[in-house]
Amino acid sequence: MATLNIAPPNSYALILGVSSGFGGHTAIELAKAGYHIVGVHLDRAATMPIAEATKADIERTGAKAIFFNVNAADEARRKEVIAAIQQEFASVYNEEHPPSIRVLLHSLAFGSLKMLVSENPAEMLTQKQIEMTMDVMANSLVYWVQDVFQAKLFARGARIFAMTSGGSSRVLPMYGSVSAAKAALESYIRQLALELAPWDITANSILAGVTDTAALRKIPGNDILIDNAMMRNPFHRLTTPENVAKIITLLTHEYASWINGDVIRADGGENAVDVTWWKKEA
Repeated sequence: MATLNIAPPNSYALILGVSSGFGGHTAIELAKAGYHIVGVHLDRAATMPIAEATKADIERTGAKAIFFNVNAADEARRKEVIAAIQQEFASVYNEEHPPSIRVLLHSLAFGSLKMLVSENPAEMLTQKQIEMTMDVMANSLVYWVQDVFQAKLFARGARIFAMTSGGSSRVLPMYGSVSAAKAALESYIRQLALELAPWDITANSILAGVTDTAALRKIPGNDILIDNAMMRNPFHRLTTPENVAKIITLLTHEYASWINGDVIRADGGENAVDVTWWKKEA
């Protein structure tokens, strides 16, 4: 299958949550398109083989894969990664094609799935859990953009993407803290779209259709979500990480420079079909 070769020389993509799912597949597609990949992930021994496989797939394209196995929400680790990127750029500096970050993808999925209110206090979210979910899944986007910008690592015309979900505007059991984080994430994207426009940097949220990922499998009632999506989607299948990765890669093309501050659906038309009507007609 043909691939897009759209990255100027010495272009890098910074992927937060690179080892698997949307982040991993997007990293591979961007590498095919000519981007070197700087990836941040948090894996222990059991899941490290997945991260290593992703890194190998990137390197097979001829692109660099510079991975950091650290907590992306930790300020000290973030500073270390930024410093390492600066060192990398200094080592490959080319006056005609100076290295720069042209894509930043926020794809961090780590939050507490518990009730906001319950008769049993043990079933309720704690303040620490709510703040942790918000910090990882929303606030960290701002902190990474701030540090990359302040370090002058962004290219003019760079693209920022953040993975959101239907939970930003809908409710699911035990999804309260994640819903709040996704709503905040979309708000941050809109604000970044405004503030970074003078540098021709755009920011958009990507809302995938229901996708069978490790994060989805942690949501209570995920089997119902999967069955519902299979019924609603005009193609009667789930969205795949590859579907989403190709759309993100497409949006890095210069022709997409006027798409800014939006929530872009990557769902094959899943959200367009009314489930009540479909049940009636099926």
